Amino acid sequence: MIISHRHKFIYLKTIKTASTSIENVLCSVCGPDDIVTPAAERFMKLRPGEMAQNYRIDHPAVPKRPVIKRLLGRPERYHHPSVGYYEHMPGWRVKTYIGDEIWNEYYKFTFERNPWDRQASFYRFRKKGRKQEMSFEQFMSKKSRAIVDNWGIYSIDNKVAVDFLGDYDNLEEEFQKVCDHLKLPGDLSLPKVNTTKKEGDTPSYRSYYNDKTRDLVADWYAPEIELMGYKY
Repeated sequence: MIISHRHKFIYLKTIKTASTSIENVLCSVCGPDDIVTPAAERFMKLRPGEMAQNYRIDHPAVPKRPVIKRLLGRPERYHHPSVGYYEHMPGWRVKTYIGDEIWNEYYKFTFERNPWDRQASFYRFRKKGRKQEMSFEQFMSKKSRAIVDNWGIYSIDNKVAVDFLGDYDNLEEEFQKVCDHLKLPGDLSLPKVNTTKKEGDTPSYRSYYNDKTRDLVADWYAPEIELMGYKY
């Protein structure tokens, strides 16, 4: 998640939408006062200067660390809300921290992906490196484990809260629209980062589904399916 005061934009980082690549590229145009949240260590190394800055804040709305962690002096994980800003932070919390004036003035954008495709990608990501194989249907049987709540990141009060919602299927073109609108300097082409499998080695997302799991996705992600006109 990035808030750029230099270029007056807010990038909300959704899940399984090439967000790590987008974030890394945007770091290259950020100034010293901009807010850039950390990511996993292996992705931080791909950023200019391993950039992460200004994400720890003192704000009355920041959740407090549990007493036991404070007593033991344990540090927070990079994505924990109690550090202030964090990577897959919902827009309502960003707005609370940054205030209405900046939220309303800055250009807010993010990207979305066909939920049936996104869900298959998330499954591959979650099972990567696990010793015990878990089928897609088993994975989908527990909603709290399987759901990808991108809608909760870019909506407030169940309404879209960003100025631009790009489509992952046309990512490079959509990202260029953002760069052109903001007049960002340089050639900000997107690298491939955090891919689960090598290009060409991933089966069609439809191969994962049966009627039951297909309908689960339709139910879980009805708002974005309706908004973007996604089809199975």
